[in-house]
Amino acid sequence: MNVLVVDDDREIVDSISIFLSGEGYKSFKAYDGIEALDILSENEVHLMILDIMMPRLDGIKTLMKLRESRNIPVILLSAKSEDTDKIFGLTAGADDYVTKPFNPSELMARVKSQLRRYTALGAIGKQNGEIVIDGLCVNTERKTVKVDGENVRLTPVEYKILELLVRNRGRVYSAEDIYSNVWNEQTIVGDNTIAVHVRHIREKIEINPKEPKYLKVVWGIGYKID
Repeated sequence: MNVLVVDDDREIVDSISIFLSGEGYKSFKAYDGIEALDILSENEVHLMILDIMMPRLDGIKTLMKLRESRNIPVILLSAKSEDTDKIFGLTAGADDYVTKPFNPSELMARVKSQLRRYTALGAIGKQNGEIVIDGLCVNTERKTVKVDGENVRLTPVEYKILELLVRNRGRVYSAEDIYSNVWNEQTIVGDNTIAVHVRHIREKIEINPKEPKYLKVVWGIGYKID
């Protein structure tokens, strides 16, 4: 497994890389977001440890850029411990958050946990164009959806919303995020329109739409697939 370590503090990068090597992982090193994105474009990376405060391109902007095309686990590093900073980072697409100074053993445990989840639910679950989440199966090549083996008919827009969410399982998408990813820029789509589409998707894929198993609402923020 390959891990990309990104921090403008070279001592921290070197230290984390040593611990990763001791656990049998190969590490790539970057010292700002631009370097990190360059490495990602040229190498297979399975997890990224990403500092928030960096020159040129900070961690949050790097993370948002990454999430446009990749769904690898990201563990954020930050000297800030306030809950609002953690929520902001997780909402932007991070999978975990570690506050500096950190215990190296704890960080390695989090790395292992995220890689296990990625391997079990991400990389393996997307073979042959299929993304499988419990009883929900989305075939991204055939553009089909099944729930517990039964075919589900979605409209093209409903399918695009669902595919966006399952490809990025666990990430919260606001109505604006969904709009920018699914609709043409010239089309004006309101939050209520997206809420209606989400409700229709729930009615089709959930056994009990009022107590959804898959498509969850994060109140005041947006939607995600769990």
